[in-house]
Amino acid sequence: MKAIGLDIGTTSVCAVLIDSENGEIINKLEMQNDTWIPTENEWEKIQDPDKILKKATDILDMLYCDDVAAIGITGQMHGIVYLDRNGNAVSPLYTWQDGRGSLRYGSTTYAESIDSYTGYGYVTHTYNRINDIIPDKAAVFCTIHDYVAMKICGLEKPLIHSSDAASFGQYDVSENRFTVNDPFLPQITSKAAILGRYKSAPVCAALGDNQASFIGSGGGEGSVLVNVGTGSQVSAESGHAADCNGIETRPYTDNKYLWVSCSLCGGKTYAVLENFLRSTAEMITGHKTDSVYDIMNRVLENKTEAALVVDNRFMGTRAQPQLRGAISNISAENFTPQELIVATVEAMADELYNMYKAMNIECTRLIASGNGLRKNKALARKISEKFGMPLNIPLHKEEASFGAALFALVGTGAYANTAEAQKIIRFGSD
Repeated sequence: MKAIGLDIGTTSVCAVLIDSENGEIINKLEMQNDTWIPTENEWEKIQDPDKILKKATDILDMLYCDDVAAIGITGQMHGIVYLDRNGNAVSPLYTWQDGRGSLRYGSTTYAESIDSYTGYGYVTHTYNRINDIIPDKAAVFCTIHDYVAMKICGLEKPLIHSSDAASFGQYDVSENRFTVNDPFLPQITSKAAILGRYKSAPVCAALGDNQASFIGSGGGEGSVLVNVGTGSQVSAESGHAADCNGIETRPYTDNKYLWVSCSLCGGKTYAVLENFLRSTAEMITGHKTDSVYDIMNRVLENKTEAALVVDNRFMGTRAQPQLRGAISNISAENFTPQELIVATVEAMADELYNMYKAMNIECTRLIASGNGLRKNKALARKISEKFGMPLNIPLHKEEASFGAALFALVGTGAYANTAEAQKIIRFGSD
């Protein structure tokens, strides 16, 4: 028996075909998500939903085989696409990176006016409503992965998992309901509901990529997951909502919650530094320079401590988007590229560890996911040192799509619950 997990990310669309009994990845495919729509607004980040749908169905068709018993779908949270009454997209996908929520609205911003964050779906919707740009035929909005799940099942209305509903904002996680009455809000389920079929395989309701990654990484009770991609997150499972400032409580599975703290920078911190060093080399030599990641990594192999202090919040935070990064403790001796490289990695690890400590939750197992950690061994070592625990990294690299497949298998009844399904995950130490 096999299962497919599909992950619709901001920069790529990927899927895995797994053996549902031993966790082996039989096949995997990935396409670049090059569906960005040009815009004159620097703050606007939008993609074409139907081009994404085409990529998703192309990948599903290439992976599909007769003994696929479940299809799970996940993707980029927070973003929204408007649908008409027949389930057709009538707007672009306003992604989680869209910045209209930070634009001024009276004496505040659109996001602050409803006590939410830029990029969250209901903030985007609020801006569109106030500025009268909601399409005339729009009847409801949903995430891009809910749209794909609905479409491949031939449905006309989305049914979204609470993990995605909460990502819009204006949501009570303890009651699993929106806190506002709005006809554009979709119907919600808190279960691994089966929406219909694609060909002969049951399709499960989509879930948020944070929750899918937690499942697919083997996260569970007593474990903390550190994910480093473009952004970064620290997540831990709990039986109750968090009561800590700056810690977000998100719906999970099996009547549990995820406590989540997010950084907008994450792996992008290292990418920004690489761009700076590469640009410097090009300025000096007058020639185009290839990636300098290998050089940076060699520096990190030989140097582990730095006197420089880096604050890597150069994109701000969700709560304080106006914050910017800084470099301090500069002296004539330590202001070198080598010091800057090591101090930047130190800052990335510190930020993640501080987010974990703010949760005030004790975990005994540290799990990692995301290419930002897989490709940066120095960062992985630093994080392990900060947390005081060995780092467990799944053998598979597609945590979100793998988690979506496991979630779908729970939905079909192949596994009794998420923890049972996670037993097929293998780690690097296995």
